[in-house]
Amino acid sequence: MMHSARNRCVPARAGTRSRGRWRLPPCAPAFAGALFLLLAACATTPPAPSDDPLIIAHRGASSERPEHTLEAYARAIEQGADYIEPDLVMTRDGVFVARHENEISGTTDIADHPEFADRRTTRTIDGSEVTGWFTEDFTLAELKTLRARERLPQLRPGNAEYDRQFEVPSLAEILDLVQSAGRPVGLAPEIKHPGYFRSIGLPMEEALAGQLAAAGYETASDPVIIQSFEIAPLVRLDQLTDLRLLQLIGNEGGPADAPGMRYPHMLTPEGLRAIGRYADAIGPDKAYLIRWTPEGELGDPTGLVAAAHETGLAVIPYTFRPENYFLPQSMRSGADPRARGDSPAEIARYLTLGIDGLFTDHVPAALEARSAFAR
Repeated sequence: MMHSARNRCVPARAGTRSRGRWRLPPCAPAFAGALFLLLAACATTPPAPSDDPLIIAHRGASSERPEHTLEAYARAIEQGADYIEPDLVMTRDGVFVARHENEISGTTDIADHPEFADRRTTRTIDGSEVTGWFTEDFTLAELKTLRARERLPQLRPGNAEYDRQFEVPSLAEILDLVQSAGRPVGLAPEIKHPGYFRSIGLPMEEALAGQLAAAGYETASDPVIIQSFEIAPLVRLDQLTDLRLLQLIGNEGGPADAPGMRYPHMLTPEGLRAIGRYADAIGPDKAYLIRWTPEGELGDPTGLVAAAHETGLAVIPYTFRPENYFLPQSMRSGADPRARGDSPAEIARYLTLGIDGLFTDHVPAALEARSAFAR
């Protein structure tokens, strides 16, 4: 079904979607260079800060538990996250499971299972050759025999202590967790490599819209935000559901880059208007909002938040992480890249831009920053 309110430049009224509706309702069920000069020129007045920006637990409490496990999601809910974010891939029998990628050698103990040794192979995913084990070669029952591993053990050795303790969760299990949370908790699923999965006979868009509808999520007021780095799947989802859609935007040339996408072009005023015809929000790499200086510090804002708001798009940047390795120099604590620095200070800087939410690996830091900002 085509959304009836894709022109978000009109004043908010009943039946339209404005960025002011990104908060969970109390009654919700429990479930580069020249580019940024151009954007800055479009933003002659400072943006008004968003009321109560959403805190989305990126892959769960991924700074404390191996990512994309029920335990990581439960921990984030316990800490007070507004939404949790599962990355979704598909099994051979068409079931959604949560993994960062469909290649799972780095996030499971698959290499320790001799019964699956002959399934190691090489695939071309979004134009790149990848060797390993892929979820689409396994049934859900087979994946349930595996156990999760920490993806960044060198930076998060505490998480690695939980290796081989937790299962690979299905979307059905994640929905059960969210809907039994005892308070409103939203869901922000990201479909990974949907173009590839469609090419092998496992279309994700129809399956996801159907499963979410069966779980009671169908309208723009329901606490679900579907994300993708790819454009065509979001355009397709715009025809299938009235749930809110978020266009992810990665650094050009980075691991999130996908064929046919040129991220800086997407962030021009024309590009933002094009996104607004099928999506409700953008999820840019946070570097698009504030560029770092050569000294490793946060520089001046780019104007992207105001430009997106002018187009009617909400802005939810990623990813805020607590370790020194990911922080500006002045916000680090000592020289150990694994040590936790002043993540609330970094988040607070972005809150002043008027963002509508953020993806974080460490919910307590985001809550601290949001609370201080509200005061």
